[in-house]
Amino acid sequence: MTVHAKTALLGSEWVQDMRLEIEDGRISRIETGVAKQPEDTATDVLLPALGNLHSHAFQRAMAGMTEVRAAGKESFWTWRTLMYRFLDRLTPEQVEAIAALVFMEMQEAGYASVGEFHYVHHQPGGQPYARLSELSQRIFAAADQTGIGLTHLPVLYTYGGVSQEPLVGGQLRFGNDVDQYLALQEECRSTQRHAKFDSVVGVAPHSLRATSPADLKTLLANVPSGPVHIHISEQVKEVADVEAALGQRPVAWLLDNAEVNNRWCLIHATHMTDVETKAMARSGAVAGLCPITEANLGDGIFNGAVYVEADGAFGVGSDSNIRISLPEELRTLEYSQRLRDKARTVLVHGEGSVGHTLYTGAARGGAQALGRDAGEIAVGKLADLVAIDRTHPTLCTLKDDQLLDGLCFAAPDGTVTDLWSAGRHMVRERRHVARDAILPTYRTAVAQLLASA
Repeated sequence: MTVHAKTALLGSEWVQDMRLEIEDGRISRIETGVAKQPEDTATDVLLPALGNLHSHAFQRAMAGMTEVRAAGKESFWTWRTLMYRFLDRLTPEQVEAIAALVFMEMQEAGYASVGEFHYVHHQPGGQPYARLSELSQRIFAAADQTGIGLTHLPVLYTYGGVSQEPLVGGQLRFGNDVDQYLALQEECRSTQRHAKFDSVVGVAPHSLRATSPADLKTLLANVPSGPVHIHISEQVKEVADVEAALGQRPVAWLLDNAEVNNRWCLIHATHMTDVETKAMARSGAVAGLCPITEANLGDGIFNGAVYVEADGAFGVGSDSNIRISLPEELRTLEYSQRLRDKARTVLVHGEGSVGHTLYTGAARGGAQALGRDAGEIAVGKLADLVAIDRTHPTLCTLKDDQLLDGLCFAAPDGTVTDLWSAGRHMVRERRHVARDAILPTYRTAVAQLLASA
């Protein structure tokens, strides 16, 4: 397969008339300043596609259902109660249908891959399915149907709180002790060996409140390589609870008690002191930021200026999937900093384009977090590519070095014309190739779900 781009981002430089070849899912050759050939797929502007590093796919079907104020003050914790009630009705077929829709929407938004932080493992009430990995198999099936690059992150969720309270209610569908979780891991890795070549399986201790120091140590000893993702400090209450139980704030405790390095992704590293922020940046871990969901849930604002100044790695994810929009995720990240600091162009170390910093930083950080050999257009890298339409009114007047600013801060959804996930050309002329199969199945699944409410 060959692709020709009028303009392309090659490393940190803009080039013209680039032609690249894709073999076995990877970029095998790049030429610049060459004419389009008849067999080439023609594109306008070609960019490295981002990885969506944090998703709970099933929550997409809840979008719009939790925006009502009840008596008292609404918070993340009241939202979580509603989420538990929702998931208690999900069947395996519905999980697969919802995930397929989400993965398709991600690709149409410009994401070539996803980290699915998957914590719903069992039947309502907590009884395992006959096949322990039944719901993980549904995630693999959805990824296979859509062609998205999957980093599957089955979650270890053992306790209902940092003091090792028992699981209750909706949490019962999440629960595994370490031995059962390692058996689940093995089933997922067996599936991975028969899935698409670029599939990855990582580990995801849910949070310091849902596991224990001893269990975390055992888990890491048994899985010494591959991605490790963890929710770390999303809520002020979470920080206070961890500090009361473990004697340190969560980020500080983790950095002192685990070998946190570049295989780690710390999701929602929202509430950090400057000392924690700089230490996390030095560790090489990726900050997994989900600005739309964090704003929707009222989580707080990431300590971004200090983190970027310390050269910390970051990426973005759509988390609850209430809205899947790559440009909006990036602009919300920057705008949150501006609102807090009453300043402009915050997330740039030194001088330069904010859009370029956000986009290329998230491309590299997302690839790192997902254990994916991508994040830039270069020979040997996975062909995770996205093409955008430069003729759109929000982009057509911009110079090359302004394009990513325009994409991040001015462009609406819908500028993506084509997308490749490891060379699989899944979005063509703005439409996913499996859309006509996915949408009816999703609508049927959600209708059945709502009828059971």
